Amino acid sequence: MKKLDKNIKRQTVNLAPDELIKLEHFTNSKDLPLVISPDINNVDLTGWADANRKFIEGKLLLNGAILFRGFNITTASEFERFGLAICSELFNENGEHPRTSLNGKVYTPVFYPSDRKLLWHNENSFNHRWPKKILFGCRQPAAQGGETPIVDSRQVFQRLNPKIREKFIEKQVMYVRNYGNGLGLNWETVFQTKNRSEVEAICQQNFVNFVWKPDGSLRTISVRPAVAKHPQTGEITWFNQAQHWHPACLDTQTRESLLSSFSEADLPRNCYYGDGNIIEDSVMAEICEIYQELEVTFPWKQGDILLLDNLLTAHARNPFIGERQLLVAMGDMTSFADINN
Repeated sequence: MKKLDKNIKRQTVNLAPDELIKLEHFTNSKDLPLVISPDINNVDLTGWADANRKFIEGKLLLNGAILFRGFNITTASEFERFGLAICSELFNENGEHPRTSLNGKVYTPVFYPSDRKLLWHNENSFNHRWPKKILFGCRQPAAQGGETPIVDSRQVFQRLNPKIREKFIEKQVMYVRNYGNGLGLNWETVFQTKNRSEVEAICQQNFVNFVWKPDGSLRTISVRPAVAKHPQTGEITWFNQAQHWHPACLDTQTRESLLSSFSEADLPRNCYYGDGNIIEDSVMAEICEIYQELEVTFPWKQGDILLLDNLLTAHARNPFIGERQLLVAMGDMTSFADINN
Protein backbone atom coordinates (compact mmCIF):
# COMPACT_ATOMS: atom_id res chain seq x y z
CA MET A 1 0.00 0.00 0.00
CA LYS A 2 1.29 3.45 -0.88
CA LYS A 3 2.55 5.39 2.10
CA LEU A 4 0.49 8.52 2.75
CA ASP A 5 2.15 11.92 2.83
CA LYS A 6 1.85 13.31 6.35
CA ASN A 7 1.13 16.76 4.95
CA ILE A 8 -1.98 15.62 3.08
CA LYS A 9 -5.17 16.83 4.77
CA ARG A 10 -7.49 14.21 6.20
CA GLN A 11 -10.42 13.39 3.97
CA THR A 12 -13.35 11.02 3.91
CA VAL A 13 -13.04 8.17 1.44
CA ASN A 14 -16.14 6.23 0.33
CA LEU A 15 -15.05 2.69 1.10
CA ALA A 16 -16.72 -0.24 2.84
CA PRO A 17 -17.05 0.35 6.61
CA ASP A 18 -14.10 -1.88 7.50
CA GLU A 19 -11.76 -0.72 4.73
CA LEU A 20 -10.10 2.01 6.81
CA ILE A 21 -10.32 0.50 10.29
CA LYS A 22 -9.68 -2.76 12.13
CA LEU A 23 -11.83 -4.46 14.77
CA GLU A 24 -10.60 -6.39 17.80
CA HIS A 25 -11.34 -7.20 21.43
CA PHE A 26 -9.12 -7.08 24.48
CA THR A 27 -7.86 -10.60 25.17
CA ASN A 28 -9.21 -10.52 28.73
CA SER A 29 -12.73 -9.40 27.80
CA LYS A 30 -15.60 -11.16 26.10
CA ASP A 31 -17.90 -8.93 24.10
CA LEU A 32 -17.15 -5.46 25.41
CA PRO A 33 -15.65 -3.20 24.48
CA LEU A 34 -15.19 -3.69 20.77
CA VAL A 35 -12.00 -1.84 19.84
CA ILE A 36 -11.98 0.12 16.58
CA SER A 37 -8.63 1.51 15.46
CA PRO A 38 -7.28 2.94 12.17
CA ASP A 39 -5.80 0.49 9.69
CA ILE A 40 -4.03 3.24 7.73
CA ASN A 41 -2.61 6.65 8.62
CA ASN A 42 -4.63 9.87 8.79
CA VAL A 43 -8.12 8.37 9.06
CA ASP A 44 -10.64 11.11 9.83
CA LEU A 45 -12.67 9.38 12.53
CA THR A 46 -15.51 11.91 12.43
CA GLY A 47 -15.80 11.71 8.65
CA TRP A 48 -15.64 7.92 8.74
CA ALA A 49 -18.24 7.77 11.52
CA ASP A 50 -20.56 10.12 9.68
CA ALA A 51 -20.40 7.89 6.59
CA ASN A 52 -20.75 4.65 8.58
CA ARG A 53 -23.24 5.49 11.30
CA LYS A 54 -25.37 2.39 10.70
CA PHE A 55 -22.28 0.19 10.91
CA ILE A 56 -21.32 1.74 14.25
CA GLU A 57 -24.89 1.45 15.53
CA GLY A 58 -24.99 -2.25 14.69
CA LYS A 59 -21.70 -2.94 16.45
CA LEU A 60 -22.81 -0.92 19.47
CA LEU A 61 -26.07 -2.86 19.80
CA LEU A 62 -24.14 -6.13 19.63
CA ASN A 63 -21.27 -5.23 21.96
CA GLY A 64 -22.74 -2.51 24.18
CA ALA A 65 -19.48 -0.53 24.14
CA ILE A 66 -16.98 0.60 21.50
CA LEU A 67 -13.51 1.96 22.22
CA PHE A 68 -12.13 4.12 19.40
CA ARG A 69 -8.36 4.02 19.86
CA GLY A 70 -5.55 5.59 17.85
CA PHE A 71 -7.53 8.44 16.26
CA ASN A 72 -6.06 11.04 18.63
CA ILE A 73 -9.11 13.20 19.32
CA THR A 74 -8.22 15.35 22.33
CA THR A 75 -10.02 18.69 21.99
CA ALA A 76 -13.57 19.43 23.09
CA SER A 77 -14.53 20.73 19.65
CA GLU A 78 -13.27 17.60 17.84
CA PHE A 79 -14.97 15.42 20.44
CA GLU A 80 -18.28 17.25 19.99
CA ARG A 81 -18.06 16.89 16.20
CA PHE A 82 -17.57 13.16 16.58
CA GLY A 83 -20.51 12.93 18.99
CA LEU A 84 -22.78 14.69 16.52
CA ALA A 85 -21.66 12.28 13.78
CA ILE A 86 -23.10 9.30 15.68
CA CYS A 87 -25.92 10.89 17.68
CA SER A 88 -29.01 12.67 16.42
CA GLU A 89 -28.52 15.19 19.20
CA LEU A 90 -26.29 15.88 22.16
CA PHE A 91 -27.76 16.77 25.54
CA ASN A 92 -26.74 20.25 26.69
CA GLU A 93 -28.40 20.56 30.08
CA ASN A 94 -27.28 18.57 33.09
CA GLY A 95 -27.51 20.51 36.32
CA GLU A 96 -28.06 17.32 38.32
CA HIS A 97 -24.36 16.80 39.03
CA PRO A 98 -21.43 19.15 39.65
CA ARG A 99 -19.65 19.29 36.30
CA THR A 100 -18.29 22.00 34.00
CA SER A 101 -19.26 22.72 30.40
CA LEU A 102 -16.16 22.76 28.19
CA ASN A 103 -17.56 23.39 24.73
CA GLY A 104 -21.26 23.65 23.99
CA LYS A 105 -22.47 20.13 24.75
CA VAL A 106 -19.22 18.68 26.11
CA TYR A 107 -18.65 18.42 29.85
CA THR A 108 -16.12 17.35 32.41
CA PRO A 109 -16.97 14.17 34.36
CA VAL A 110 -18.98 14.60 37.55
CA PHE A 111 -16.91 15.57 40.56
CA TYR A 112 -16.17 12.69 42.91
CA PRO A 113 -13.25 12.29 45.32
CA SER A 114 -10.25 10.89 43.46
CA ASP A 115 -9.39 8.42 46.24
CA ARG A 116 -12.74 6.60 46.03
CA LYS A 117 -14.41 4.43 43.43
CA LEU A 118 -17.52 5.81 41.78
CA LEU A 119 -19.76 2.77 41.53
CA TRP A 120 -21.38 1.31 38.43
CA HIS A 121 -24.47 3.00 37.07
CA ASN A 122 -26.47 3.62 33.92
CA GLU A 123 -26.34 7.35 33.31
CA ASN A 124 -29.36 9.31 34.61
CA SER A 125 -31.45 6.15 34.99
CA PHE A 126 -32.99 7.70 38.12
CA ASN A 127 -34.58 10.34 35.87
CA HIS A 128 -37.60 9.91 33.62
CA ARG A 129 -35.45 11.02 30.65
CA TRP A 130 -31.92 9.80 30.03
CA PRO A 131 -29.40 9.43 27.19
CA LYS A 132 -29.33 6.32 25.02
CA LYS A 133 -25.67 6.99 24.32
CA ILE A 134 -22.82 8.37 26.43
CA LEU A 135 -19.32 9.19 25.23
CA PHE A 136 -16.05 9.63 27.12
CA GLY A 137 -12.93 11.11 25.56
CA CYS A 138 -9.48 10.96 27.14
CA ARG A 139 -7.48 14.18 26.98
CA GLN A 140 -5.06 13.06 29.67
CA PRO A 141 -5.00 9.75 31.55
CA ALA A 142 -4.25 9.82 35.26
CA ALA A 143 -0.73 9.01 36.41
CA GLN A 144 -2.20 5.97 38.14
CA GLY A 145 -5.69 4.44 38.06
CA GLY A 146 -8.68 6.45 36.87
CA GLU A 147 -9.99 3.74 34.54
CA THR A 148 -13.67 3.65 33.54
CA PRO A 149 -14.81 0.08 34.28
CA ILE A 150 -17.76 -1.07 32.20
CA VAL A 151 -20.31 -3.82 32.82
CA ASP A 152 -22.79 -5.54 30.50
CA SER A 153 -26.19 -4.73 32.02
CA ARG A 154 -27.75 -7.69 30.21
CA GLN A 155 -25.44 -10.05 32.04
CA VAL A 156 -26.15 -8.37 35.38
CA PHE A 157 -29.84 -9.08 34.88
CA GLN A 158 -29.14 -12.69 33.89
CA ARG A 159 -26.80 -13.33 36.83
CA LEU A 160 -29.10 -11.97 39.52
CA ASN A 161 -31.03 -14.28 41.80
CA PRO A 162 -34.48 -14.60 40.14
CA LYS A 163 -36.17 -13.71 43.45
CA ILE A 164 -34.26 -10.43 43.62
CA ARG A 165 -34.97 -9.72 39.97
CA GLU A 166 -38.70 -10.33 40.30
CA LYS A 167 -39.00 -8.21 43.43
CA PHE A 168 -37.35 -5.24 41.75
CA ILE A 169 -39.41 -5.71 38.59
CA GLU A 170 -42.60 -5.68 40.66
CA LYS A 171 -41.71 -2.91 43.11
CA GLN A 172 -39.24 -0.79 41.07
CA VAL A 173 -36.79 1.61 42.76
CA MET A 174 -37.59 4.74 44.76
CA TYR A 175 -34.86 7.40 44.65
CA VAL A 176 -34.91 9.99 47.44
CA ARG A 177 -32.76 13.10 47.28
CA ASN A 178 -32.40 15.89 49.83
CA TYR A 179 -31.09 19.22 48.55
CA GLY A 180 -29.66 22.07 50.58
CA ASN A 181 -28.15 20.07 53.42
CA GLY A 182 -24.57 21.20 52.93
CA LEU A 183 -23.51 18.33 50.65
CA GLY A 184 -23.71 18.37 46.87
CA LEU A 185 -25.58 20.97 44.84
CA ASN A 186 -28.53 22.94 46.24
CA TRP A 187 -31.88 22.91 44.48
CA GLU A 188 -31.38 26.41 43.08
CA THR A 189 -28.29 25.20 41.18
CA VAL A 190 -29.77 21.92 40.00
CA PHE A 191 -33.05 23.41 38.79
CA GLN A 192 -31.36 26.65 37.67
CA THR A 193 -34.00 28.83 39.30
CA LYS A 194 -34.83 30.34 42.69
CA ASN A 195 -38.56 30.19 41.98
CA ARG A 196 -40.31 27.38 43.84
CA SER A 197 -43.22 27.33 41.41
CA GLU A 198 -40.82 26.72 38.53
CA VAL A 199 -39.19 23.88 40.48
CA GLU A 200 -42.58 22.31 41.12
CA ALA A 201 -43.50 22.56 37.43
CA ILE A 202 -40.23 20.89 36.42
CA CYS A 203 -40.81 18.09 38.95
CA GLN A 204 -44.34 17.49 37.73
CA GLN A 205 -43.22 17.47 34.11
CA ASN A 206 -40.59 14.84 34.94
CA PHE A 207 -42.79 12.65 37.18
CA VAL A 208 -40.96 13.63 40.37
CA ASN A 209 -42.73 14.02 43.70
CA PHE A 210 -41.44 16.76 46.00
CA VAL A 211 -41.64 18.03 49.57
CA TRP A 212 -40.57 21.47 50.79
CA LYS A 213 -39.12 21.04 54.24
CA PRO A 214 -39.58 23.62 57.03
CA ASP A 215 -36.03 24.93 56.61
CA GLY A 216 -36.67 25.75 52.94
CA SER A 217 -34.75 22.78 51.57
CA LEU A 218 -36.18 20.34 49.06
CA ARG A 219 -36.73 16.60 49.04
CA THR A 220 -37.56 14.80 45.80
CA ILE A 221 -38.93 11.28 45.44
CA SER A 222 -38.91 9.40 42.15
CA VAL A 223 -40.04 5.86 41.43
CA ARG A 224 -38.42 4.34 38.35
CA PRO A 225 -38.15 0.89 36.77
CA ALA A 226 -35.25 -1.33 37.84
CA VAL A 227 -35.06 -3.06 34.48
CA ALA A 228 -35.65 -1.99 30.91
CA LYS A 229 -36.31 -3.66 27.59
CA HIS A 230 -34.03 -2.37 24.87
CA PRO A 231 -36.24 -0.88 22.15
CA GLN A 232 -34.04 -2.18 19.32
CA THR A 233 -32.67 -5.51 20.52
CA GLY A 234 -35.57 -6.53 22.77
CA GLU A 235 -33.09 -7.59 25.47
CA ILE A 236 -33.87 -7.09 29.16
CA THR A 237 -31.23 -5.12 31.05
CA TRP A 238 -30.59 -4.22 34.68
CA PHE A 239 -31.07 -0.47 34.30
CA ASN A 240 -30.98 1.57 37.49
CA GLN A 241 -28.74 3.28 40.03
CA ALA A 242 -29.65 1.46 43.24
CA GLN A 243 -26.03 0.61 44.03
CA HIS A 244 -25.12 4.23 43.28
CA TRP A 245 -27.58 5.59 45.88
CA HIS A 246 -27.92 2.94 48.60
CA PRO A 247 -25.88 3.75 51.75
CA ALA A 248 -24.84 0.11 52.14
CA CYS A 249 -22.73 0.48 48.99
CA LEU A 250 -20.69 3.38 50.29
CA ASP A 251 -17.22 2.82 51.68
CA THR A 252 -17.25 2.39 55.45
CA GLN A 253 -15.75 5.79 56.26
CA THR A 254 -18.20 7.72 54.08
CA ARG A 255 -21.19 5.75 55.29
CA GLU A 256 -20.36 6.22 58.97
CA SER A 257 -19.74 9.93 58.44
CA LEU A 258 -23.08 10.44 56.69
CA LEU A 259 -25.10 8.41 59.19
CA SER A 260 -23.53 10.34 62.07
CA SER A 261 -24.55 13.64 60.45
CA PHE A 262 -27.99 12.85 59.02
CA SER A 263 -31.03 10.79 59.84
CA GLU A 264 -31.84 8.12 57.27
CA ALA A 265 -34.68 10.27 55.89
CA ASP A 266 -32.35 13.25 55.43
CA LEU A 267 -29.42 11.54 53.76
CA PRO A 268 -28.35 13.45 50.63
CA ARG A 269 -29.22 10.35 48.56
CA ASN A 270 -30.96 7.11 49.38
CA CYS A 271 -33.06 4.52 47.61
CA TYR A 272 -35.76 2.04 48.56
CA TYR A 273 -38.04 -0.43 46.92
CA GLY A 274 -40.70 1.45 45.02
CA ASP A 275 -43.24 0.89 47.80
CA GLY A 276 -40.96 2.68 50.29
CA ASN A 277 -39.64 -0.41 52.05
CA ILE A 278 -35.92 -0.66 52.77
CA ILE A 279 -33.75 -2.54 50.29
CA GLU A 280 -31.82 -5.06 52.36
CA ASP A 281 -28.06 -4.56 52.69
CA SER A 282 -27.56 -8.22 51.77
CA VAL A 283 -29.42 -7.68 48.48
CA MET A 284 -27.24 -4.71 47.62
CA ALA A 285 -24.12 -6.71 48.52
CA GLU A 286 -25.16 -9.45 46.09
CA ILE A 287 -25.83 -6.92 43.33
CA CYS A 288 -22.46 -5.23 43.85
CA GLU A 289 -20.68 -8.58 43.83
CA ILE A 290 -22.13 -9.36 40.40
CA TYR A 291 -21.03 -6.00 39.04
CA GLN A 292 -17.55 -6.57 40.41
CA GLU A 293 -17.32 -10.01 38.80
CA LEU A 294 -18.50 -8.73 35.42
CA GLU A 295 -16.62 -5.44 35.15
CA VAL A 296 -14.11 -4.97 32.34
CA THR A 297 -11.31 -2.48 32.92
CA PHE A 298 -8.73 -1.09 30.52
CA PRO A 299 -6.17 1.72 30.92
CA TRP A 300 -7.00 4.97 29.20
CA LYS A 301 -4.73 6.23 26.42
CA GLN A 302 -4.67 9.84 25.31
CA GLY A 303 -7.05 10.33 22.39
CA ASP A 304 -9.30 7.37 23.26
CA ILE A 305 -13.07 7.69 22.86
CA LEU A 306 -15.39 5.25 24.64
CA LEU A 307 -18.95 5.02 23.29
CA LEU A 308 -21.56 3.25 25.42
CA ASP A 309 -25.13 2.18 24.79
CA ASN A 310 -26.45 3.43 28.13
CA LEU A 311 -29.16 0.76 28.28
CA LEU A 312 -26.77 -2.09 27.61
CA THR A 313 -23.71 -0.98 29.56
CA ALA A 314 -23.11 0.51 33.01
CA HIS A 315 -19.94 2.40 33.85
CA ALA A 316 -17.93 3.34 36.92
CA ARG A 317 -14.71 5.20 37.76
CA ASN A 318 -11.69 3.86 39.60
CA PRO A 319 -9.69 5.89 42.14
CA PHE A 320 -6.73 7.73 40.66
CA ILE A 321 -3.56 9.67 41.37
CA GLY A 322 -2.47 12.71 39.37
CA GLU A 323 -4.38 14.90 36.95
CA ARG A 324 -7.09 13.14 34.94
CA GLN A 325 -8.83 14.97 32.09
CA LEU A 326 -11.83 13.38 30.40
CA LEU A 327 -14.48 14.75 28.08
CA VAL A 328 -18.11 13.66 28.42
CA ALA A 329 -21.09 13.97 26.08
CA MET A 330 -24.55 12.43 26.20
CA GLY A 331 -26.76 11.88 23.18
CA ASP A 332 -30.08 10.66 21.81
CA MET A 333 -32.25 11.47 24.81
CA THR A 334 -35.23 9.21 25.46
CA SER A 335 -37.50 8.28 28.35
CA PHE A 336 -39.13 5.34 30.06
CA ALA A 337 -42.39 6.32 28.37
CA ASP A 338 -40.69 6.14 24.95
CA ILE A 339 -39.26 2.64 25.41
CA ASN A 340 -42.39 1.26 27.07
CA ASN A 341 -44.68 2.24 24.20
